[in-house]
Amino acid sequence: MAILSDAATQVLVPLAAVVGIAFAVAQWVLVSRVKLSPSARAGARDKDVLGDSLIEEEEGLNDHNVVVRCAEIQNAIAEGATSFLFTEYQYVGIFMSIFAVVIFVFLGSVEGFSTRSHPCTYSKDKECKPALFNALFSTVSFLLGAITSVVSGFLGMKIATYANARTTLEARKGVGKAFITAFRSGTVMGFLLASNGLLVLYIAINLFKLYYGDDWEGLFESITGYGLGGSSMALFGRVGGGIYTKAADVGADLVGKVERNIPEDDPRNPAVIADNVGDNVGDIAGMGSDLFGSYAESSCAALVVASISSFGVNHDFTGMCYPLLVSSVGIIVCLITTLFATDIFEVKAVKEIEPALKKQLIISTALMTVGIALISWLALPAKFTIFNFGEQKEVSNWGLFLCVAIGLWAGLIIGYVTEYYTSNAYSPVQDVADACRTGAATNVIFGLALGYKSVIIPIFAIAVGIYVSFTIAAMYGIAVAALGMLSTIATGLSIDAYGPISDNAGGIAEMAGMSHRIRERTDALDAAGNTTAAIGKGFAIGSAALVSLALFGAFVSRAGVKVVDVLSPKVIIGLVVGAMLPYWFSAMTMKSVGKAALEMVEEVRRQFNTIPGLMEGTGKPDYANCVKISTDASIKQMIPPGALVMLTPLVVGTFFGVQTLSGVLAGALVSGVQVAISASNTGGAWDNAKKYIEAGASEHARALGPKGSDCHKAAVIGDTIGDPLKDTSGPSLNILIKLMAVESLVFAPFFATHGGILFKLF
Repeated sequence: MAILSDAATQVLVPLAAVVGIAFAVAQWVLVSRVKLSPSARAGARDKDVLGDSLIEEEEGLNDHNVVVRCAEIQNAIAEGATSFLFTEYQYVGIFMSIFAVVIFVFLGSVEGFSTRSHPCTYSKDKECKPALFNALFSTVSFLLGAITSVVSGFLGMKIATYANARTTLEARKGVGKAFITAFRSGTVMGFLLASNGLLVLYIAINLFKLYYGDDWEGLFESITGYGLGGSSMALFGRVGGGIYTKAADVGADLVGKVERNIPEDDPRNPAVIADNVGDNVGDIAGMGSDLFGSYAESSCAALVVASISSFGVNHDFTGMCYPLLVSSVGIIVCLITTLFATDIFEVKAVKEIEPALKKQLIISTALMTVGIALISWLALPAKFTIFNFGEQKEVSNWGLFLCVAIGLWAGLIIGYVTEYYTSNAYSPVQDVADACRTGAATNVIFGLALGYKSVIIPIFAIAVGIYVSFTIAAMYGIAVAALGMLSTIATGLSIDAYGPISDNAGGIAEMAGMSHRIRERTDALDAAGNTTAAIGKGFAIGSAALVSLALFGAFVSRAGVKVVDVLSPKVIIGLVVGAMLPYWFSAMTMKSVGKAALEMVEEVRRQFNTIPGLMEGTGKPDYANCVKISTDASIKQMIPPGALVMLTPLVVGTFFGVQTLSGVLAGALVSGVQVAISASNTGGAWDNAKKYIEAGASEHARALGPKGSDCHKAAVIGDTIGDPLKDTSGPSLNILIKLMAVESLVFAPFFATHGGILFKLF
């Protein structure tokens, strides 16, 4: 028996979630104290405000017009982001409603929409609830997951657009003040998402339990819809947001920086507002939904396997909720970790920014290791059994601790390898920058080589994690290893959201006409954010690999597949087609960005050529038209790649059966992870090679510059090629492999009963 009682578990899980939400609200209150109204500052006479005024005098910025201008730009960015998300959610809402009906019809038809109980799949002597009600509850959990994902992404975007101008204004007082404002804003998103995801899942389990009672097999199978809903929304958020942001970014860079030789975020550039809006809808809303989907899926995969193991058979609620307890501990650990960045170690200089962010990863991982050991000892019996393809495998609590810990530390390794290959502090990116001396072609060649090479160590880390965790606890071990990698999701998301907020802050400083010194501070914040964003993408892709494999194991168990024989022609054709899907998907998303960027480039050129006085700064650009182009293009172009991912498991499972679908899932997993890592890291390296030349921080960098030189132009071209790779195709691929796996798991009973129509006919 576990030391922790069921009653204590019922209290601890929601308590941790509520504490996380309360902490997020507290951080938001602190950020809101930075005022965007000049009148409040002008009328105040207390010591602190007078001190602030003196600092502004020194910076030559005691001008209320600057504050007003910052507020206007922030409002324009916030309105553009809100408008895009509302439009996107309307289209996606229609798709989700149709797909919810498909889930109900397909799963309800497994037993001919019968309302009679039936023998349980794994315990034939017990009666399980009717398939019709499993279909209904799966549909409800799907909609719950989709709504939670939407709310998470939307809240993240609102917080980011609320904080960007405040970060700019705080940069007048020093880089430390600006850093704390940006980071606190990121933590609001990180903790809200992690806590909401846990709380909604916990409430759903307890509500469903009122109907299911002792039928834990049916209960946790219906909960898998939660992960499907979360990832479905994440796919459209990532693809739509990625197309939006990169269309604007490529258009702004190619015409503004290369053709017109004006600075990044120059207010004369018509695409500059759309570019800043894109940072929020792609990197904030999209990333938030993506990591929420990973968290929901890994939890669901672990719960499904646990429900048919000794935890489910013996109705051990605390053991069953072990994945939720790990996430609960993660929220508390991340809360403590955050205090190190905001209250314990204060950032005072530019060189301290990146180390402060990296310390967050190390501290959270070290503390979480202790937390996992504690909860494994308290919540798990010394020995228990885990379902392993028709058999029960005996596992110890320390063994399960090792599974979670190996996922946690594998994530850190992947993060740091990603940083090595994408940060301009190290030789790989510096070599790419050096290749710009001979033009864009050599820059592209070096960048591609770097991306392919960067796959090696992460894949070995994932492979070791898979082998160890599977050997110890079968597919359940892999599921909790994925959960271990995501257990510090609140810290990871905080760091990730910090990047776009800092990027926007720099853009606002440039557009508001603030001094070069302020722009240097915001650039320093942004440079650190770029590196940590690449680390975040590495985490997301690594966890996607483990989550997909765990979901794959749950699928083959639920579909009744005893062995996946790679020598079987049914499986081989699935493997080949599955390995092709990431390339098909990448082609669609890359071309979508290309089409949207083409339209944006033409519009920006048109405005520069036709609006009198635009280059001289006397004419005003039409920002709204560029925002409209990005919005229309992303909404129109996100549907085909989304449909490809959502329809593939349905078509393959229905017409070719579970064996072929198993091959498709395995092929997509193996191929997708490699393509995703190389695409993200190649794009990240090109971006930071450009920034390395622009910053001119070393003698080598100064020899390659300055801005506007042929070498710099070659770097900008590489960056624009890499933009859709690192922010659209690469990050979206991890959703592809997870989403197909969780969708197959949800529809497994239908595929097992009615699938393989073509093979039955011929």
